[in-house]
Amino acid sequence: MLQPSKVKSVNTIFLILLFGFFAIFMIYPLLYILVNAFYVDGDFTFNFFWLMLQDPQIWAVILNSINLGLMVTLATTLLSIPLALIMVRTEFPGKGLLNGLLMIPMILPPFVGAVGMRQMFARFGSINLLLMELGLTQQPLDFFGKGDILGVLLMEVLHLYPIMYLNVAAALSNVDPSLEEAAQNVGSGSWTLFRKITFPLMLPGYFAGASIVFIWSFTDLGTPLMFEYRQLVAVQIFDMLNDVHENPMGYVLVVFMILLTLAFFGIAKSTIGNKNYEMLGKGQRGRELGKASWLKLTMIYGFIGIITFAALLPHASVILTSIADRWFMTIAPEALTGKYYGMLLEHPMTSVAIGNSFMLSSLSTILDIVLGITIAYLLTRTQIRGKRVLDTLTMLPLAIPGLIIAFGYVAAFSGTFLDARVNPVPLLIFAYALRRLPYMVRSAFSGFQQVSPSLEEAALNVGAKPYQALLKITLPLIFANLIAGGILCFSFAMLEVSDSLILAAEETYYPITKAIYMLMGRPDGPFIASALGVLCMILLGGSLMMAGKFLGRRMGEIFRI
Repeated sequence: MLQPSKVKSVNTIFLILLFGFFAIFMIYPLLYILVNAFYVDGDFTFNFFWLMLQDPQIWAVILNSINLGLMVTLATTLLSIPLALIMVRTEFPGKGLLNGLLMIPMILPPFVGAVGMRQMFARFGSINLLLMELGLTQQPLDFFGKGDILGVLLMEVLHLYPIMYLNVAAALSNVDPSLEEAAQNVGSGSWTLFRKITFPLMLPGYFAGASIVFIWSFTDLGTPLMFEYRQLVAVQIFDMLNDVHENPMGYVLVVFMILLTLAFFGIAKSTIGNKNYEMLGKGQRGRELGKASWLKLTMIYGFIGIITFAALLPHASVILTSIADRWFMTIAPEALTGKYYGMLLEHPMTSVAIGNSFMLSSLSTILDIVLGITIAYLLTRTQIRGKRVLDTLTMLPLAIPGLIIAFGYVAAFSGTFLDARVNPVPLLIFAYALRRLPYMVRSAFSGFQQVSPSLEEAALNVGAKPYQALLKITLPLIFANLIAGGILCFSFAMLEVSDSLILAAEETYYPITKAIYMLMGRPDGPFIASALGVLCMILLGGSLMMAGKFLGRRMGEIFRI
């Protein structure tokens, strides 16, 4: 049996290797961006920031991005709070089914949904033709015209409201009913009760959801590119990649994006921290759910039905576009076909992209499994110094947008053996792995916590070495957690957008998401891209279901920042 000192030495070596991984593939690219934003020829300067502040065009782009984030956050708030009040406080037939339907947008990234929505909401698409057929309009409406932010806003709201809803619903279900009853006993009406008691108690959960929604919409790259809306910070950074070493404004915009996301987290934290949200805790009883009258039930079904219809529209549009043979100047396709699915393995771009995505996602998932098990083991089974730093570094990718990481890779590794313009495969693997590593760590961490260390100690007492106890005792017991984490890492890596769009510059290396984007400029591209999108829906939907079977209620913990 290994001596404790030798075990500690081995753990220290693993810790150093992990720090090295984060230093090279996360800290170094971020520092490279910061240095190039503030230093010119070795001299520290704020000149580029002054230029940014004085440029009205850049300010317009910044304000557009902030406004988009705020509008998406506001819209998801207005949808999620009533939904949470209905689903948490009311009992009615079909509640479980409707709750499941509300989660459907999570299986279709807005980047993919935009493909079908552009087809359905075109000037002579299904929606315009239906409105003219009903006599509601004489001329086709330009819903998502070039340079219009409406399409971006709609797709992001439809995709992100489930995240806000889950956070708000969880916070609402934890509100102590006795506090609300006390307010009612002194004459508080429904609106006053919600405004002064219920909502303040929900604020921690609400701000958790609002932070995710704002940062996601503020940094989203794929959706505005699909709608050809370029007046956003993320798209401007994307456009500046070609001259990243000549024009420092790209670094400045990336630094601004980092500072704004951190500021938003700080505002949310300080807003929560300035107030006391304690509840009674002990003796808290369950809430009696209200029974819906026929009138209220009709309103509930109507409200949720409208949201569900809107949420399913992108999915339906992608599916219809993928099977449409002739669909021009008609409300529905005149003929259906499956040829575009057959073309996925025959088309030179899609066949290569599917193979690339499977290869990249498989390798990044293997890396995530190895790193995730090692990190979770060090965090749960050792008292080694540096655990807190390791935990922070592991979770940091959840708060750093993929756009920033990919930009840093292009800039920092240019001219080296990892140059993305020469061969982006290594950086794509590391980017995918880094972005999804928190999922694997949290899955493995949860498993380690559920397995008593005494089982490993018993194996050690009968002569097993530490690695043998880990391989033969612990890992088989947490196998379900590892499978669930691996499934999530693989499926989300398959659909990674920002990293793929930025790092894969040549068709030979295109993953699926980059192929979808490039296909949109070809005559039959939207139909083939939609077929790819349907495969993405099936993959992500099936992955979430499988992971949910393994993790159960603990599934939601993986997606928290």
